[in-house]
Amino acid sequence: MSATPTTLELTEGNFETTLGKGGILFIDFWAAWCGPCRAFAPVYEQAAQKHPDITFAKVDTEAQQALAQAFEIQAIPTLAIFRDGILIGQNAGALPGAALDEVIGQVRGLDMDKIKAEVAAQKSKQQQPG
Repeated sequence: MSATPTTLELTEGNFETTLGKGGILFIDFWAAWCGPCRAFAPVYEQAAQKHPDITFAKVDTEAQQALAQAFEIQAIPTLAIFRDGILIGQNAGALPGAALDEVIGQVRGLDMDKIKAEVAAQKSKQQQPG
């Protein structure tokens, strides 16, 4: 076990700053009393060590209830995935290591220009008077 944690403790105070850094951000919503969360923790930690260019963050849903509510967390663990400040998706349930690696590969392979264009198109649709 390494002395320095590879995951970032995310709070309301550092959420915007962390998101604003861009790149790929994985957020694990968890709680100390949650068995599946505890089982997923070493898998998540291992992925963080294998992919130092990705930000791996954790949100304690007990301590950070406002963040959990903002993401409409219904079940834990839940993984929220951002790339370049855009929410790519959320996944409830603990993932095995191989599945997490697969998700990381998919996120790395995304065409962000296309996704940003889609987001911009969605926003302009919402702003038009209906």
